[in-house]
Amino acid sequence: MRVVLQRSLAASVKVDGKVTGQIDKGYVLLVGLTHEDTTEDVRYVAEKVANLRLFEDEEGKMNRSIFEDGGSILSISQFTLYGDTRKGRRPSFSEAAKPDVAKPLWDLFNEELRKLNLQVETGIFGAMMDVSLTNDGPVTLIVESK
Repeated sequence: MRVVLQRSLAASVKVDGKVTGQIDKGYVLLVGLTHEDTTEDVRYVAEKVANLRLFEDEEGKMNRSIFEDGGSILSISQFTLYGDTRKGRRPSFSEAAKPDVAKPLWDLFNEELRKLNLQVETGIFGAMMDVSLTNDGPVTLIVESK
């Protein structure tokens, strides 16, 4: 499992011109799943994302979690995170999980974040989405399962 996390001041996602998810301050998560991912991977990454200390304290050090600083999550499924560009000019997506595997894991990931008392907004799995965000910092990290 691979998540690109971007700390955001505001973000939204639209499908067919309609907003399906919108947050103010928090994280935008681009979530990729591979065919080898398990529920354990999902729970590990959810806990890791929730507890990362990415917000500044009074001294300007990234010492505060999303719980301490407040904020929400916008979760976007993105199979292209497993695109392999090493050969040719067209990416191969053979490492990305098929939708019948990826969607239940993405849904579980979002539920695990909600169980941790985080507000989670989402895009729509498999849809063409327009994602807008104001990156804060910019702070962008890649979080991967074990």
